[in-house]
Amino acid sequence: MIRVANAPCSWGVLEFGLAGKTAGYAQVLDEMCETGYTGTELGDWGFMPTDPAQLESELQARGLALLAAFVPVDLSNAAKHAEGAAVAVRTARLLAAVNPNAFIVLADDNGKNRVRTQNAGRIRPDMGLTETQWQTFVAGVNRVAQAVRDQTGLRIVFHHHCAGFVETPDEIDKLLSFTDPQTVGLCFDTGHYRLGGGDPLSGLRKHAERIWHVHFKDYDPAVAAQARANHWDYFESVRRGIFCELGKGAVDFPGIVAGLNECGYAGWVVIEQDVLPGMGSPKASAQRNREYLQSIGL
Repeated sequence: MIRVANAPCSWGVLEFGLAGKTAGYAQVLDEMCETGYTGTELGDWGFMPTDPAQLESELQARGLALLAAFVPVDLSNAAKHAEGAAVAVRTARLLAAVNPNAFIVLADDNGKNRVRTQNAGRIRPDMGLTETQWQTFVAGVNRVAQAVRDQTGLRIVFHHHCAGFVETPDEIDKLLSFTDPQTVGLCFDTGHYRLGGGDPLSGLRKHAERIWHVHFKDYDPAVAAQARANHWDYFESVRRGIFCELGKGAVDFPGIVAGLNECGYAGWVVIEQDVLPGMGSPKASAQRNREYLQSIGL
């Protein structure tokens, strides 16, 4: 049975260190619970309590499961791999103490490369990694995965992400071809897959065996057209609402839900309606998103 969660990023808690005030963790968890969700991701390190007993108590009081934590690492820079692995292991130890079946959601350190950030959703092959850079990148993924597994027993899922070095369907294919399917899974994100130039339902079917964790995000094609015309970068596109509420964009969620059921997916789907700090009405959006999923049988 597929279960439905939300994530702190839907309340403006993002890993990019952006300016602006966000709600505290207690309010975010309360509102998740009040709007019908039964699971959450960790959010930025330090947003929720980092003491395992306190974190578990806060989650249990609201009937919420802890599913995963997003860990960005500068994977194309070999000098950053050791630091990234250490951060991933620290995070994994906290997760494992609360839920030994949780995932580390590993991604490139998105938003750091100017070309990729400026051209998110419009990536050309010449903006990608060279073969040598691919070797460095994959070595970083494998190093983090091995460290997390060896020291905590948790597994990692790689999150393809716009404004990072694995965004397009071809780049996702290449990363998966270079990594061990027993060690590295895929965090499949519907909105990032669509913004990255792919059809989410086709991507889901293609990578079903590697998908261990799923993010639900919608995509507004009208905003994407404006982004192309005005050369908006990734953050401006997010600010303008390219990741709209579920059911209001171009992602075929009834088809996605059917596809997940067809392939026997029995994990969680996590809603991630990325907002920037102070943007929108997160609780109201969370409520509408949950009601939409209920309307399509989830």
